[in-house]
Amino acid sequence: MKKIEAILRPFKVDDLREALSEIGVKGMTLTEVKGYGRQKGHTEVYRGSEYNVDFLPKAKIEIVVKDDMLEIVIATIIKVAKTGQVGDGKLFILPIEDVIRIRTEESGEEAV
Repeated sequence: MKKIEAILRPFKVDDLREALSEIGVKGMTLTEVKGYGRQKGHTEVYRGSEYNVDFLPKAKIEIVVKDDMLEIVIATIIKVAKTGQVGDGKLFILPIEDVIRIRTEESGEEAV
């Protein structure tokens, strides 16, 4: 099993949820985060004063998938989240040793 952490633009979350649901992904975790990379933030004007916004709002999606679903999930995330502009985000793929569903105590792939 693998855990995919996707950092992406917040307005892409609903489209991504729908696309992942269509390919059989049953659940995900969403966290609203802030960060910066090559995008470096931007300048805003508030009440006549200009200031820098260094950390931009992003969405962090966490999904645990069986190994045989990994490539299609990655392809789906890229297809939905890609705009071709700086700031589209990143994917991090991590190995998962085990998963346990608390309610039923199932473990392994059955718990995903």
